[in-house]
Amino acid sequence: MTSRRIVVTGLGALTPIGLDVKSYAEGLFNGVSGANMITHFDASKFKTRFACELKGFDPTVYIDKKEARRMDPFTQYAIVVAKQAIEDARFDFSSIDKERFGVVMGSGIGGIQVFFNEVMEYAKGDGTPRFNPFFIPKMIIDIAPGRISIEHGLKGPNYASVSACATSSNCLIDAYMLIKMGYADIMIAGGAESAVTEVGIGGFNAMKALSENNENFETASRPFDSSRDGFVMGEGGGALILEEYEHAKKRGAHIYAELAGVGMSADAYHITAPHEEGDGAMLVMRNCLKDAGLTPEDVDYLNMHGTSTPLGDVAETKAIKKVFGDHAYKMNLSSTKSMTGHLLGAAGAVEAIASVLAIQEDMVPPTINFANPDPDCDLNYTFNKAQKRRVNVAISNTFGFGGHNACLLFKKIEE
Repeated sequence: MTSRRIVVTGLGALTPIGLDVKSYAEGLFNGVSGANMITHFDASKFKTRFACELKGFDPTVYIDKKEARRMDPFTQYAIVVAKQAIEDARFDFSSIDKERFGVVMGSGIGGIQVFFNEVMEYAKGDGTPRFNPFFIPKMIIDIAPGRISIEHGLKGPNYASVSACATSSNCLIDAYMLIKMGYADIMIAGGAESAVTEVGIGGFNAMKALSENNENFETASRPFDSSRDGFVMGEGGGALILEEYEHAKKRGAHIYAELAGVGMSADAYHITAPHEEGDGAMLVMRNCLKDAGLTPEDVDYLNMHGTSTPLGDVAETKAIKKVFGDHAYKMNLSSTKSMTGHLLGAAGAVEAIASVLAIQEDMVPPTINFANPDPDCDLNYTFNKAQKRRVNVAISNTFGFGGHNACLLFKKIEE
């Protein structure tokens, strides 16, 4: 079972810098900022009044208008990126065994907008319980993979994983293991998030996690810069088609890369703060390299969690130095959150796609908005401009509140 190789054969993305993979890639490699003032609600009284929202997204391009109204935006995003990935993979469904085609899609927070709206409506009333009959199905996180399976008739493993900001990386890891263990041949995996809401922004403001640089919102997501003051909220989703290599080859699929290794660990330290020395991050990268059977020197590019928080960027940098030693200074690193903002539970999927695109294009996306050096962050973060280089192996890190760590290793496909 362990000899089964897992490859990527389809991609789908909705991001603040592009509503499909092509436009997302253009935004990534051109260093485009997705930040702007919040339009989803009146944020004038909030400490943070900006975010990386989707721009020009119309769910009815992909979803029936009536059905779209019965979904929280996060579910809409999940359905759309799954459709994009399925179309990209070019399946002939007449010859695909749908009982061996599954879905693992997650969200860090789920239907928070629906929950907020329903509670507010109830609070305005006289105490009589009047709730929308779609309230619960709109809110629950697992409705996203459920709806995807219903729409496409996919009868393989179907569920959601949740691990805060590591969610969609854990979904990819679950999908990888399900194929490895023989439970499926094809999986859609990823995540979606729509938390740019009153309670989303207000809640993260209350814990002082968000940047409050309203005057310079466009450049406020500035990982590794000494003036960074918190992350910038993003929204959207990402989906990858993972497929057993021989199955993909037999149907003549285009193969983007191989998912060659995965890692998981826990900080066992604090509910929100990373371990100060990056111990959990160090362990997850070592586990991932071990699973792939590779050495630190094999890695060309590392897509960092890089949230633009004072503590997180330093802790991850320390972990990388411990794992990679001198090679930490020879490979390229970057935080694409500098462009997309932090998509919370969807971050892992959109950043996995960025890592796959780096392998496809032999191009490292930049960390934009850098101006002021931080002596504690002294690696090659590919500042401000994409860099051309051969990328045979790329790693993607994601870490979540609760101390959840997930790591993915992609490599160029070897026949």
